[in-house]
Amino acid sequence: MTIETTVYNGNQTTIPSKIRKKHNIKPKDIVEWKENKEGKIEVSFRKKISFKDIKGKVKLDQKTNSVDLKKELYK
Repeated sequence: MTIETTVYNGNQTTIPSKIRKKHNIKPKDIVEWKENKEGKIEVSFRKKISFKDIKGKVKLDQKTNSVDLKKELYK
């Protein structure tokens, strides 16, 4: 499937709705651009993770300070 978009002033472009829907792309998701060895551009999408998304997912053997952890996360 080939879909064309235009690069506008400010170097902005739009992700076509067909692709957004197929890959469940939402505002704040991250678009990653990678140039492979052949010089072709590969585009991928990933969800932006927040502190709330990872809070409580890991158990540690030692006590931690959540305020300090949050500060470290957003550095």
